[in-house]
Amino acid sequence: MTRAGASHQRAVLPEAAGALIDRFLDALWMERGLAAVTLSAYRSDLERLGAWLAARGRALDGASPDDLQGYLASRFTAGIHAHSAARLVSALRRFYQHLVLAGHSTVDPSARIEAPKMGRSLPKTLSEADVEALLAAPDTDTAPGVRDRAMLEVLYASGLRVSELVELPITRVNLRQGVVRVTGKGSKERLVPLGEEAIAWLESYLRNARPQILGGRSSDALFVTARGGRMTRQAFWHLIRRHARRAGILRPLSPHTLRHAFATHLLDHGADLRVLQMLLGHSDLSTTQIYTHVARERLKELHARHHPRG
Repeated sequence: MTRAGASHQRAVLPEAAGALIDRFLDALWMERGLAAVTLSAYRSDLERLGAWLAARGRALDGASPDDLQGYLASRFTAGIHAHSAARLVSALRRFYQHLVLAGHSTVDPSARIEAPKMGRSLPKTLSEADVEALLAAPDTDTAPGVRDRAMLEVLYASGLRVSELVELPITRVNLRQGVVRVTGKGSKERLVPLGEEAIAWLESYLRNARPQILGGRSSDALFVTARGGRMTRQAFWHLIRRHARRAGILRPLSPHTLRHAFATHLLDHGADLRVLQMLLGHSDLSTTQIYTHVARERLKELHARHHPRG
């Protein structure tokens, strides 16, 4: 067995085809260092193709573009998932490109094969009632609870990425002007408004809770832990999951759940897409436009639920 291959029950295919696949995967492993699970998936894809071709009297290294299109059509008919189809196309392209580069073939039959178009998945979000319950979940009679409430309020009010939130220096917050200066992807800076509720909770946190948590230590981080260090992304999401359970939100949350809620709720209340793009720090408007799809899906859901002919 090669380093590229795992223990695998091979499909029935000619020995010569198996040797070609072995050499290809060894070369891929040495050149690209792909994960074992990817190499195993490529092996399975190519062995399936080799067996399919052999059943039709064709060799793996003698396949034509029509052969490959026919095989892909058979896989789609069998109900292959879009992600699996995309991986299959990637395996075919890399395999036949390898044969050409290695001098084994002169023509690449996969050159004009197109990967299937996969629709962008819509971000999962929370209803406004869910957000209110989540924001109210921390125990604000304690210093850590006030900190958590302030973090949640800022996240929902500003639409920051979690990494942007936890990396905020205290000097980047201007409560008098009600804004926070954020360094986002590509080291691009943007000013984001906070809103009255977030400002009020930040003032409470900075005045009382933060000094209690630090216990006399100093830190330039806005949000700190009992050890005096900066809150980490992982620790914050552990806190969010705990508060979500307390709020009765049982479905899993993604790292961007409140960011998605910020965006969709703004659109629901009439925000301009260009303004939303600036607030989120998206360099391309097409990235922001996915939230218009979320808003449309929400409208369709409400119509189906409440309209007498929905």
